[in-house]
Amino acid sequence: MKRSRNYIIYIFVLLAYQFAAVCPVTENEILLQFKGNISSDPYNSLSSWASSKSVCQDFSGVFCNSAGNVYKILLWNTSLGGILSPALSGLKYLRILSFFGNKFSGNIPTEYGDIDTLWKMNFSSNSLSGQIPDFLGKFSNIRYLDLSSNEYSGEIPSALFRNCFNMKFISLSRNKLSGSIPLAIGKCFNLLGVDFSFNNLSGDLPPQICDISGLVYFSVRNNGFAGTVEEQILRCKSLEFLDLASNMFTGSAPFGVLQFSNLTYFNVSFNEFIGMIPNIESCSQRLEILGASSNNFFGEIPGSIMRCSGLKILDLGYNMLNGSIPVNVSDLKRLLVFRLGNNSISGTIPTELGSIELLQILDLHNLRLVGEIPDEISSCRFLLELDVSGNALQGNIPSKLYNMSYLVILDLHWNRLNGSIPPTLGNLSKLQLFDLSENSLSGQIPSLLNLLNLTQFNLSYNNLSGVIPSSSTIQHFGASAFSHNAGLCGAPLTSCTHNGTILTTGNSKLLSVSAIVAIVAAAVILAGVGIVTIFNMRARRWRNDEVTVVVESTPMGSADSNVKIGKLVLFSKSLPSKYEDWEAGTKALLDKESIIGRGSIGTVYKSKFEGGILIAVKKLETLGRIRNQDEFEQEIGRLGNLRHPNLISYQGYYWSSSMHLVLSEFIPNGNLYDNLYGLNYPSTSRSFGNSSLNWSRSFGVVMLELVTGKKPVENHQNEVVILCDYVRRLIESGNASDCFDKSLHGFIENELIQVMKLGLYCTSKMPSRRPSMSEAVQILESVRSQSES
Repeated sequence: MKRSRNYIIYIFVLLAYQFAAVCPVTENEILLQFKGNISSDPYNSLSSWASSKSVCQDFSGVFCNSAGNVYKILLWNTSLGGILSPALSGLKYLRILSFFGNKFSGNIPTEYGDIDTLWKMNFSSNSLSGQIPDFLGKFSNIRYLDLSSNEYSGEIPSALFRNCFNMKFISLSRNKLSGSIPLAIGKCFNLLGVDFSFNNLSGDLPPQICDISGLVYFSVRNNGFAGTVEEQILRCKSLEFLDLASNMFTGSAPFGVLQFSNLTYFNVSFNEFIGMIPNIESCSQRLEILGASSNNFFGEIPGSIMRCSGLKILDLGYNMLNGSIPVNVSDLKRLLVFRLGNNSISGTIPTELGSIELLQILDLHNLRLVGEIPDEISSCRFLLELDVSGNALQGNIPSKLYNMSYLVILDLHWNRLNGSIPPTLGNLSKLQLFDLSENSLSGQIPSLLNLLNLTQFNLSYNNLSGVIPSSSTIQHFGASAFSHNAGLCGAPLTSCTHNGTILTTGNSKLLSVSAIVAIVAAAVILAGVGIVTIFNMRARRWRNDEVTVVVESTPMGSADSNVKIGKLVLFSKSLPSKYEDWEAGTKALLDKESIIGRGSIGTVYKSKFEGGILIAVKKLETLGRIRNQDEFEQEIGRLGNLRHPNLISYQGYYWSSSMHLVLSEFIPNGNLYDNLYGLNYPSTSRSFGNSSLNWSRSFGVVMLELVTGKKPVENHQNEVVILCDYVRRLIESGNASDCFDKSLHGFIENELIQVMKLGLYCTSKMPSRRPSMSEAVQILESVRSQSES
């Protein structure tokens, strides 16, 4: 009986297989099997995938060829979660498979190796892990392979390049790959682009890399590559983009590629290259970025570098260069960023720098410059950062610096500047860093009332005198910002009194030398006692509340057994301060299930501690870009001082040799995308986003998206719709209200139309017609005031 039952089952299975061979699975069923593996679809991107609907006409993101077969699947930035279904291997005409910007985990199913029709595969910005599948090398038709921004580890399989004769572009960047680049990559004769940046790769570059004659894009930034590269890179005659930064390359840098006619980007910063920058006989007129900082270059800057007339960024900082600043740098009329800091360059600041009208960053810190800061510098009215600290500059601070109304950083400290502080500097309302310390400045401190955005301020170690202005704008930086100015008095230093008379600015009563000596002595003693007391109090508090040294747990560090020490600094007393609390909380701190967002510099996680405390943790991808702990803490420390109703507050940070984290308050209301498009986003005009979204809330932010609720680029009925063109057509036809977001409420129609028009001005194809940010703000404020009147 048992044997006959097994025989019946065998016959049934055999018939089932024969039936399947006669009636193959349809493409509708294949796609529905794929959908069945999806565990998370926050934007209902697959809501149109149903058995009752047509694959070619109704399935969102699915495209068919003229024969009615699926040849392309595009599911971009939809945050789909789950694992990739092997069912897609049944699509026998599939050419393009793009899942960029989702949350797929696991690895690519081996069954995908049977899709030999594939031309393009893009699985970037997901959470795929394990080793890169070597069966991907079976695709003889593959042109484009992008697995960047995942969690792949191990070595790059040599088999990946087994049939790469048709491959045009490959990116494995921003993973955790180790080992070397396989020599087999030399077989990919038709490669145009290679991006292996931000991994843990090592060894020498394959000598065959430039046997690929058409190579246009090559980036191995932020790895551990070593050895010499000049000879082989100079054979890549077609290069347009070369990034070797943040490795350990030695020998001479491949400056010779600057003459390649199509080169636009050249970066060899943060390596161990050595030698002189050679004379540049010819230079690509398309070259916009030249980065060669943080190496061992010496000698003078060749004047011939100015033949690269299209340069926008020239960064030669942190080397051993000497000589003077080339006067003909003024020939670089398109220059936006000029960095020479931390070299042995001497001489004066060329007045010709003032003729570079578009210059935004001028970094000449820690050089050996003498003379005065030329008045002509003030002609660079778009300058955002002026740093000439750590030199031997003398003379007065140019009073015309107030012309640089966009200035955010003004760092003149550690020079020999004298004279008084020009009151006109108080008009630089956008300043965030203002440092004139360690000079020989004298006279009184001007009011500086308009410096409302300061995050760093320092006038210490000068010869300033008189009463410190009562403005809270500068006084809240404390006594250290004014210390070592013997003639200064008033809060936050000692009071300004003499024989019962309060001294104010302009008071004609002067203290005697003996009185000054007595007051200064008393002040020093009191300050010393106070400082000791404060430090003792802070030391106790820091030990208990603010700074905790922690040992990284496995989720925060590498999986090996080496113990790594990190530093945790908390800005908020509401967070748990005991090591045990953090040890428990951080076990899930960087869990993939806790990811709530990704950005250009890191991934954001949600972490919950006992007592219901929630924080957001951003894991920064800054390794190799920030040089040391002091620099990291200086930059992040600024965030702790930022206070604004539209900004989240920062709670602290974590530093270790292998991990950089920023802690901030957790905001449960989602991001701009969620609020604009909501969780049921089929198409903008009929979707309903956040029901609490009203006009007064995201006003003046991403104007066209905010007003219309549409994405910048959409695909509507197989037609690409550009948002700015769409809005312009409706406004010109008098039907502006047709593009209003249906989920937006509480608005005035004319107000929305004016904002849409401003959005169009800001997206003008001619840069000269676009308003500046200050002009845009004025227009927005005018729109608001008109609607309220």
